[in-house]
Amino acid sequence: MGDIMALHMGTHSIALDCKDPNSNLNFVSHAHSDHTSGIRKGSKVLSSKITQALLAVRGKPVTREDLPEGMRLLHAGHILGSSQLYAEKPETGQSAIYSGDYQIDASVVAERIETIDADVLIIDSTYPSPKVDFGDKAEIVADMQRYMKKTLDSGILLFGAYSLGKAQEIIRIANEAGIAPAVDAKTDAINAVYGANGISLDYASIGKDEVEFEAALKDNFIGIVSPHKLGRAAQRIASLYNKRVFTAVATGFAKIFNMGTDMQFPLSDHADFGQAVEYIERCNPKIIYTHGSNESAVVFASHLKRRGYRAQPLSGSDVHVAACDTALLKYPKAP
Repeated sequence: MGDIMALHMGTHSIALDCKDPNSNLNFVSHAHSDHTSGIRKGSKVLSSKITQALLAVRGKPVTREDLPEGMRLLHAGHILGSSQLYAEKPETGQSAIYSGDYQIDASVVAERIETIDADVLIIDSTYPSPKVDFGDKAEIVADMQRYMKKTLDSGILLFGAYSLGKAQEIIRIANEAGIAPAVDAKTDAINAVYGANGISLDYASIGKDEVEFEAALKDNFIGIVSPHKLGRAAQRIASLYNKRVFTAVATGFAKIFNMGTDMQFPLSDHADFGQAVEYIERCNPKIIYTHGSNESAVVFASHLKRRGYRAQPLSGSDVHVAACDTALLKYPKAP
């Protein structure tokens, strides 16, 4: 998030998953790197305790600040520790929610989303079109488990997945099929935080060296590697063991793009359009501001307006929130 986005409520200006030198508070919704550009080592932030722990593992230790009066963190359902920020002006009860990344479907490795009424909703626009429908999550999980078992009979399966969030979800799905995947040291360190917070995962932890990762696994296995290393890892392991290596990804973008793998599953930790509408109905806002890339925010707001919602994209200038005139949103372009 290279743009500045801040919520002004009463005497507080809260930077939302970004760096804003003019804000007196810094909210970090979760520990994914695209939401932590505004923090440095030792930063003071508003976040969940789990996000703080995950940031420490990822090399960005921070200090958590107490939430000011009228502010609450709500589970976002995206990854473990992910939060929405709810802010209410105590004198008037006027309120706003910043969603961060969220999902409605229950995750096997994250807290279930919480929702609450608010006058203003600032909502993520990752999947802005009604054309994107992930389908039934239980069916996607069952398809993944069948594919895992099938490939183990004839070769090696590598999933390309980020070390935080998606890797843990794939591990748990594999565990429910009686499979313990292999992961690298980076994912292992994150798994330890999940374990300390009640999410038990069964997996094989391989050392930092890629050669060690490959050499330690002689039989057919399932491994999880970084998406940008997937192709190279598959080639090397196929050469090393002279076996067929299957590749797969599990992402909502599988509904939109050809990911260049043997199999792609639309397993997302974001909400699709239908889920976003459900989320909006639960929050019951008077006005909705869509945020994300300029194009996705515009598309999302346009579709919402066609459905009768008062919605507009955040872009370009300060916006006074008519339904909550003590709040001010700004989203100017970074120089």
